[in-house]
Amino acid sequence: METKTIKQSIQLVQHTIDKMVETVSGISEDTIRRKPSDDEWSIIQIICHVLEAIPYWMKDISQIKKYPEELWGRNHLQEARLAAIEKTDNRTIDEVLKELIALKTQVEMEFSTLDPGILAIESTSRNPNFGTKPISFIVDHLIVEHASKHYGQIKRNLSKLS
Repeated sequence: METKTIKQSIQLVQHTIDKMVETVSGISEDTIRRKPSDDEWSIIQIICHVLEAIPYWMKDISQIKKYPEELWGRNHLQEARLAAIEKTDNRTIDEVLKELIALKTQVEMEFSTLDPGILAIESTSRNPNFGTKPISFIVDHLIVEHASKHYGQIKRNLSKLS
């Protein structure tokens, strides 16, 4: 994978968020809350996961900058991750979309503090599949790519629900 500049990473995340908001705006609440199958997330669950995951990884980046010797990351059973997708009944679509739009500014602010030296800082993940990775791995794979994959998931859901 080619190395992106921080500006490109910011633009990619913001563009993905814009596509999510544009795609979901105007869709019925029933469609947004319906799961295509028992094993798949609803669109609101996907968005709530993105709203939890991106700030989670940005916080990990901040921790690695200060304490690169400490472990970073989590597994799929981490409590906040699960709560984000399980507790969507009390969330309104408008509130979730506003939070998603606000996340664009948060990403820009956090990513703007990263320079090539910071991106190169390495730390070991709790996830043995990742091992020791530079901060750029978190930016590229766990934020930029992750958001894009979830946008694809939203589009797949819509194709299954229509």
